[in-house]
Amino acid sequence: YKGEQADEQTLMLVEECWRELEGAAVKRCCFREYPLIFSDAGAMDLGCFQATSQALSKNLMGCRAVVLFAATLGVLVDSLIRRYSRLEMSRAVVLQAAAAAMLEDYCDQVNEELRRDYEKKGLYLRPRFSPGYGDFSLECQPALLGALEAGKRVGITLTDGFLMAPSKSV
Repeated sequence: YKGEQADEQTLMLVEECWRELEGAAVKRCCFREYPLIFSDAGAMDLGCFQATSQALSKNLMGCRAVVLFAATLGVLVDSLIRRYSRLEMSRAVVLQAAAAAMLEDYCDQVNEELRRDYEKKGLYLRPRFSPGYGDFSLECQPALLGALEAGKRVGITLTDGFLMAPSKSV
């Protein structure tokens, strides 16, 4: 709506979708800390895999460790969106957007808890940075999710094209 007020019907649809998502979402996350070592060649050793990314390197400059993190809303959200994609496309579109917002809110909440915990240790967190941002390759995702044991711990897997399943996962 780009700064304009949505009509009453649309607002009702958004609220209904949000309530439906709250009933379907099974929010889960996992995280682990690993040492970080920068090499002379510009590569980074993140303890469990190596990566070369100028953007990530810039984000992590001065750090000595990384916190790997994965989060998901679970498979029921995907099922809900798929069902409405066949029945009511307008609702499916709103569910997609609302689920993305819900996942981002959840990640912000978990990151805030981590930030407080690390500040107690005299440390601070840099902004989240995911594979696919800038020059940080999606091809790092198998190693990252493997290091987290994300499949076993929270049910996140990857397709052959490096897309996460459930789709509302980070």
